[in-house]
Amino acid sequence: MSHEIRTPMNGILGMANILRREGITAKQAERLDTIDSSAHYLLGVINDILDISKIEAGKFELDEAPVAVGALLENVASILAERARARNIRLHMECEALPPDLVGDATRLQQAVLNYATNAIKFTENGTVTLRARKLEETSTSVTLHFEVEDTGIGIPAETLPRLFRAFEQADNSTTRKYGGTGLGLAITRRLAELMGGEAGVSSQPGLGSRFWFTVVLSKVSATSAIPAATPVIDAEAVIRRDFGGCRILVVDDEPINREVAEMLLQDAGLVTDTADDGTQAVSKARATDYAIILMDMQMPRLNGLDATRQIRALAGRGDTPIIAMTANAFAADKARCIEAGMNDFLIKPYAPDVLFATLLRSLTRTRGHQESTLVAAPGETKLPV
Repeated sequence: MSHEIRTPMNGILGMANILRREGITAKQAERLDTIDSSAHYLLGVINDILDISKIEAGKFELDEAPVAVGALLENVASILAERARARNIRLHMECEALPPDLVGDATRLQQAVLNYATNAIKFTENGTVTLRARKLEETSTSVTLHFEVEDTGIGIPAETLPRLFRAFEQADNSTTRKYGGTGLGLAITRRLAELMGGEAGVSSQPGLGSRFWFTVVLSKVSATSAIPAATPVIDAEAVIRRDFGGCRILVVDDEPINREVAEMLLQDAGLVTDTADDGTQAVSKARATDYAIILMDMQMPRLNGLDATRQIRALAGRGDTPIIAMTANAFAADKARCIEAGMNDFLIKPYAPDVLFATLLRSLTRTRGHQESTLVAAPGETKLPV
């Protein structure tokens, strides 16, 4: 289902992005905004269904990376700022001083807070929504944190509170008609909290507002562990156009619209493209041409992307060619299969142009660095630049 749903979504969002890049009128921009917002809402529903499915199947994996709680709350406030202004809602943030050496899944933590905060704004006609984070307990190796989102909204009757954290449940049928939503956000937040060693709950009074909370246990980085430096924000497309223009990329996909979207984006960045519509063609073209990068779909007729990658890796001189999975299969197991087959990176459809270019730039930069490191001059010779 992931593949069948995400593939057409890639065509919808991809073509909308390309139309916007080609130059449009103000009226057309307004209509594209509607397409974008509707498509991203649908994609959010799809992602929620996939998340709850993975969690309930026991296949959901958490990442371990540095967590900056204050920055996390600021991100949520920034994402929702325009929506709050439109509803005349004041967004407040309260975060006490916390240890700087925390690690956990920052993306999923932000998702959990965002689920609460989005609901708070949705069910508050006017007034205030407050995001809070504080420490409950600290040991030498971990910290227990308490997150909460408090609103001055419509509130919830006591008899309906027990149903709120069940998947696909809302307070009552009229909630869906008036406010929309699948009823998955709260269920996902509770499951995420439990996966992170905590729990979730709510207190509320009709007409006065609600306070949704969850707790998590985060690890502390040891004194000898190094936290990676933050990656600077750059315009990956501009860097590719400046430093890698003319590089040849092979786009392998059996869906014509997906090939067209990828081709137009790559050509806009000054790259040269070839295409293949199945794995057999991809192997043949990779044998004849030394590509800078191969973008490889997973599910294709005749020869799938995994087997095509294995065959390309067996070709003389193609062992180090960057191969990036470009797939609508969004599960961690799919990524693991791609890496095991010999791929270097993983791009989930539908992808935003900036994500595509950032992924390409990683591989192009890594390849150039490897080439330069292997140019060691022999005695008496001059090392030539790449």
